[in-house]
Amino acid sequence: MDTQLKRGLLEVCVLTILSKEDSYGYKIVRDLSEHVEITESTLYPILKRLEKQSCVSAYTVEHKNRLRKYFKIEQVGQEKIQEFLNDWESVLAIYKFVKGGGKDE
Repeated sequence: MDTQLKRGLLEVCVLTILSKEDSYGYKIVRDLSEHVEITESTLYPILKRLEKQSCVSAYTVEHKNRLRKYFKIEQVGQEKIQEFLNDWESVLAIYKFVKGGGKDE
């Protein structure tokens, strides 16, 4: 799969996890791994990009005498999910075209 396409899909997957509840790196990987293969080394650059784009914000919480960094989806992140969903019909049409199907399939 094209790396740019995969990166975009992974970003939306991370945002979707965060739209359900605030979470931290290891838990995001665990929750996502049920649906898509991802490692922490892949996740953290995605979170950093999403934070730079104001899609997520971060805060820390003490857990067992250690600080744990949590991520929270912001309005921009919610809008990014909606944009993906709105664009999905176009992506499906292109997929069908490439696969060789007609419009009425």
